[in-house]
Amino acid sequence: MDHFNLKMVPKILSPLVKDWAPQAFVISFKLETDTAILLDKARKALDTYRHQAVVANVLDSRRGHVVVVTPTSQHEVVLSQEDIKNRVEIEERIVTNLTAAHESFIKQQAG
Repeated sequence: MDHFNLKMVPKILSPLVKDWAPQAFVISFKLETDTAILLDKARKALDTYRHQAVVANVLDSRRGHVVVVTPTSQHEVVLSQEDIKNRVEIEERIVTNLTAAHESFIKQQAG
């Protein structure tokens, strides 16, 4: 029988934000199984890594409901019944939301 030796990999988010691309709009993803801790974990990630957004979702509803959390806001992204009927993917809605957040970020950087 084969077995695996697993090793921890370094967290890359901190050096990315701090050293490699401090002017970049950085997004991370947080997937949990417990809705009660999801938003706290997303906010903790923002506090820890100082990036711009976390796309947070729960495993059971990840294809139809996410929350985009930024340091100053949180926006629910939810597929409607019509969206589901028309086979809209949640990623389309996430990209639209993050595009708006990125445009706001660019304006803040410029002004």
